[in-house]
Amino acid sequence: MGQSKPLRSTALVVEDDPMQREMLCVLLEECEYDVIQCESAEAAQRVLQKTAGGLSLMMTDVNLAGRMTGVELAHVAKQQNPGLDVVVTSGRPLRQPLPDGTKFWSKPWAPLDVLREATLAQVLAEQAQG
Repeated sequence: MGQSKPLRSTALVVEDDPMQREMLCVLLEECEYDVIQCESAEAAQRVLQKTAGGLSLMMTDVNLAGRMTGVELAHVAKQQNPGLDVVVTSGRPLRQPLPDGTKFWSKPWAPLDVLREATLAQVLAEQAQG
């Protein structure tokens, strides 16, 4: 019998800046996440409709391509999966309230913060499953 691989956590990264999106993806992949990338909240919303229950972490910028903001996306994500670990980032102060349980990070964030959050989200997802 072969060894079964442990179930990998999945993260959704929503960022319209390609360099920041790529950095987030690389950091999360280093933490053994499967990563889904989106440039706009509308694209991320379609992902959430299909896989919200299968995600452990969503990281989104406030200002995105498209009409919807990252804060609005955070509300959608928390409605579909209240236990989802959601982090919203921005280089500017927030103008809208975040849903309960959502974290806000000012830019620039540190790579170590991403690694810590990724580990925390994995632990919380494992506790919810077990």
